[in-house]
Amino acid sequence: MTLIETKSLCHNYRLGENCVAAIKNVNLSIEQGEFVAVMGPSGSGKSTLLYLLGCLARPTSGSYHLDGVDVSRLASDSLADIRNRKLGFVFQNFNLLPRFSALENAQVPLIYMRGRTRWGRAKTELDALGIGHLASRTPAQLSGGEQQRVAIARALVNEPLLLLADEPTGALDTATSKEIMSILERLNRDGLTILLVTHERHVAARANRTIRLRDGRVVATKKRNAAA
Repeated sequence: MTLIETKSLCHNYRLGENCVAAIKNVNLSIEQGEFVAVMGPSGSGKSTLLYLLGCLARPTSGSYHLDGVDVSRLASDSLADIRNRKLGFVFQNFNLLPRFSALENAQVPLIYMRGRTRWGRAKTELDALGIGHLASRTPAQLSGGEQQRVAIARALVNEPLLLLADEPTGALDTATSKEIMSILERLNRDGLTILLVTHERHVAARANRTIRLRDGRVVATKKRNAAA
């Protein structure tokens, strides 16, 4: 089943008096259960594409269907609802709340859920990621790898259809990066669709398919162990 489909997707933004085309006529299809990496040089549009697919930005033109719904035309409150129910986000710098414990950070997407259920689901995700024993610690008391695991737990508590990861290993050392990628691979094997933005070849090599962007356009697509 197709989870993501874009047609002639474009996104422009203003830079002073100039209009910059960040994404240009991108046609993209991602099936449920895929693990896709997006690569490209700085300024190629990688993060902009992720923000569009994550309903954090609106396309200037074209269409974007997520789980069969054309989200490119939805109102802001409907987009917020989709982000909360269907999408999980992991970022390079973790984006954890500094005064919250690991458990409290993992509960943030469940803010409107009843307290005991919210606590249980967040604790379950921390346990599954091997850091349940660190639930009471704040981000300052955690290593970078532990903070990223908390961020992954936060992304998973709403049981999303799609996990969007923007340079999730960019702030980590090599050994910890491998651990985080192993976690993402395990989640994908369990059925979670993952879209990952990276500039590192060895990270992209862990995905099932790599999409290359240049100047806002898709210039190549390569499946693992297949020719471009």
